[in-house]
Amino acid sequence: MAIGSLSFAQKIEIQPYLQDAEPNSIVVKWQTSFGEESTVYWGTSPKKLKQKVSGESRAMNYTKAQLHEVKITGLKRFTTYYYKVKTGKTYSDVFQFKTPPFATDGEDFKFLAMSDMQYDSQQPDKFKEIVQEGILDYMQEAFEGDLPDNLALVMIPGDLVTTGAIYHQWKDHFFGPSAKLFSKVPVYPVLGNHEGNSQFYFQYFTLPENGTPAYHEHWWYKDYGNTRFLGLNSNAGYRDSRAQMDWLKKVLEETAKNEDVDFVFAQMHHPHKSELWIPGEEEFSGKVVKLLENFSTKTGKPSVHFFGHTHGYSRGQSKDHKHLWVNVASAGGAIDNWGEFKGIDYEEFTVTQDEYGFVMVEVDDNPENPKFTLKRISRGNTIKGRDNEQTDEITVFKKSKKPNTPALVSPVNQEMEITGVVLKAGPFSSTFKNTFHAAANWQLSTKEDFSAKIWDSWKQHENWYYLENRQKNDDLTDEKAPRLQPNTTYYWRVRYRDQHLNWSAWSEVGTFKTK
Repeated sequence: MAIGSLSFAQKIEIQPYLQDAEPNSIVVKWQTSFGEESTVYWGTSPKKLKQKVSGESRAMNYTKAQLHEVKITGLKRFTTYYYKVKTGKTYSDVFQFKTPPFATDGEDFKFLAMSDMQYDSQQPDKFKEIVQEGILDYMQEAFEGDLPDNLALVMIPGDLVTTGAIYHQWKDHFFGPSAKLFSKVPVYPVLGNHEGNSQFYFQYFTLPENGTPAYHEHWWYKDYGNTRFLGLNSNAGYRDSRAQMDWLKKVLEETAKNEDVDFVFAQMHHPHKSELWIPGEEEFSGKVVKLLENFSTKTGKPSVHFFGHTHGYSRGQSKDHKHLWVNVASAGGAIDNWGEFKGIDYEEFTVTQDEYGFVMVEVDDNPENPKFTLKRISRGNTIKGRDNEQTDEITVFKKSKKPNTPALVSPVNQEMEITGVVLKAGPFSSTFKNTFHAAANWQLSTKEDFSAKIWDSWKQHENWYYLENRQKNDDLTDEKAPRLQPNTTYYWRVRYRDQHLNWSAWSEVGTFKTK
């Protein structure tokens, strides 16, 4: 009889997790095997949870299981709180969270992004490893204090589970492995193709209600400090939605006027360009990138788009804009290994790795010149493991401090052969401390105003593609021109870029004539 009673004992099937954090409120959700009571006890001390608030529950998947949702209000900004949940006679452990600051508080913060943690039968515990041995161990070793003091939020651009319509995958494959993280840090996902627009996605997540009303939780934005986060839907049936693009344009117009926002981070599942897996690319994502590029150049507010779908890491940057392209996969899905699919060495990307891992971002709200630093933390792959190795890093400042204008060396007022012409400029220099030569852009034209450009070359200081740096030993101060026409006058110029995405002014115009 005791055994039978135990089999029906109430239990917490999905541990409490945090949603939609605001300076004065936060949402707590959890799932129990049965029971409709939804109560949260909370307070500023783990031993004195004197406040009590109730919420609502809903039945899940024609079972007795209940998904609970409680909104805690009346909180103080940028303050640490403790909480536990109760359903019937079942209590959770006590957990901790920290509310966001106001934008005007000028607080620095950190967040992470990862994606494509869908279950892989060949590596069934990979997502659990990424969370516990990756994120949690990394945070503990790299920063002092409790996790909520050092991590503001988690972004996930899609593919949380293998099949969104399969009920048990949410509990077993996503929430189970991530319980120790999302019980303390709010998570903000967007839909991937594997979610399949499932009802479970919309039941499990309570996302900001500022998108298009008819497309509830398909797209949204969330502010934290001086940063705006955008969630978009790049899946079939939604990527062609005029409503989404109209909403995005309107939000960017408002963001341009919002003096409290210094940076914009967007996330969508599908890439515009993908070096490891070309079939995953989507035209919609390119339209989003163009909007973000133009926004950043017009406003001076740097932007980033996070994506997944391709199971590997890539980081690139737009040529003429302070905009980063970052694939934050894979947090569990089987790696798209080099050579497994047809790839392209795109000029935007400087680093592509067929490895598991996650991306850490540290936002510095320095009033004189805000910046963010993005780091890739790698867990390696099935061939070579890595224990939280930092394999990439870039820092972007809001305000530009241009490198010095490069000086021309040769050819200047010379007669040249039609082949073998090498354009040469002087060394890189800048008054901005600790900067280095990260890119060069060369142009040739048959008109002095460059209205008739015949060649444009953009090279970056590194290009990690298929396990090798194709830019190794290139100091970026010279570039071989293509075959030219005889008896023609050419004009050329060059500009240099530092590692913070700041371009110099164009050099003076040099000229030469071919024989």
